[in-house]
Amino acid sequence: MLKVLFLCTENACRSQMAEGLINHDFPGQVQAFSAGVRPTRVNPRAIRVMAELGIDISGQRSKSLAEFQSETFDLAITLCDSAQKECPIFPGAKRLVHLGFPDPAQATGSEAEIMQEFRRGRDALRQELGAFLEKELVRS
Repeated sequence: MLKVLFLCTENACRSQMAEGLINHDFPGQVQAFSAGVRPTRVNPRAIRVMAELGIDISGQRSKSLAEFQSETFDLAITLCDSAQKECPIFPGAKRLVHLGFPDPAQATGSEAEIMQEFRRGRDALRQELGAFLEKELVRS
């Protein structure tokens, strides 16, 4: 089983959605975790857009990168430019990869427009991370 750690600055949106999506879409193939450089809390909008797909991430919590320092991973994937800069290496990972995605929490406008950005982000994560991990599974 491929063990993956998704890294973002706050571990609030992108990395939380990635963890939920990958654990849902790749059961028995990929075990996903997420952490942040400066963790805060899981964004309620991320929880809502994931629930639209029937994926419950309401029990997930923002975690510090320090919680995983003693663990090993096949892959650590940074999902934001800030995390890439602050985590140029992660000693517990066999490989560190950067796959950047816009932060939906930075969206402005009406609630409907902001939620649409969260959906776009969620769908992009699902498509791009899914395709990337499919290739990784073939390699392993």
